[in-house]
Amino acid sequence: MTMLPDPARFAHVTDWVFDLDNTLYPHHSNLFSQIDVKMTAYVGELLALPRDEARKLQKELYREYGTTLNGLMTRHGIDPDDFLEKVHDIDYSWLVPDPVLGTAIRQLPGRKFIFTNGDRRHAERTARQLGILDHFDDIFDIVAAGLNPKPARQTYEKFAELHAVTGHNAVMFEDLARNLSVPKSLGMTTVLVVPRNFEPTFSEIWERDPANEDDVDFVTDDLAGFLTAIVEEGVGN
Repeated sequence: MTMLPDPARFAHVTDWVFDLDNTLYPHHSNLFSQIDVKMTAYVGELLALPRDEARKLQKELYREYGTTLNGLMTRHGIDPDDFLEKVHDIDYSWLVPDPVLGTAIRQLPGRKFIFTNGDRRHAERTARQLGILDHFDDIFDIVAAGLNPKPARQTYEKFAELHAVTGHNAVMFEDLARNLSVPKSLGMTTVLVVPRNFEPTFSEIWERDPANEDDVDFVTDDLAGFLTAIVEEGVGN
């Protein structure tokens, strides 16, 4: 069930941490699906595999190593910069600017961060297209994480140390429940952003995380509406 925020659970928040893909923009946007296709093509070209086999391997790497990139680096020693450049060579014009989301993020009290398994260039392009880039204090990307992706605990700890984020004063917004387990253990409030009407357009069943439901404090299929409700309650004022 999609829930409205409980104002009391956000009154203490001074740091607002957002995943990027399928979180700051909706699942039905044709953005991450483009990246997904590019990753399959990269695997196929690298290993001379037909598309179906390349896609199967790509998903295997994702499940086992957290990201396709991490799996390809571990198994095949690829150049991460080459991978990140090629898979993010996509058309960002599919994203529709979201002024309501921008206004809500701007009005949130405290600092705002993007924390992504993608790279900074992709995050900047995405947030700029959405019209929200200027509302963030910083972007913590896969390079800043030492190429060690979420949900690795040390990656969250590195982010928290770098930006002096104290768990109980922070909230994390994510589209994958498994990426909220460590934030929850660090004392953060956690919000799972799900597809509108809970119907993913391209996510496979293995991307859902029923085992991590206890790590989710709130669920929403409307991030802009959820944040607007927090702002309208006067949180931090």
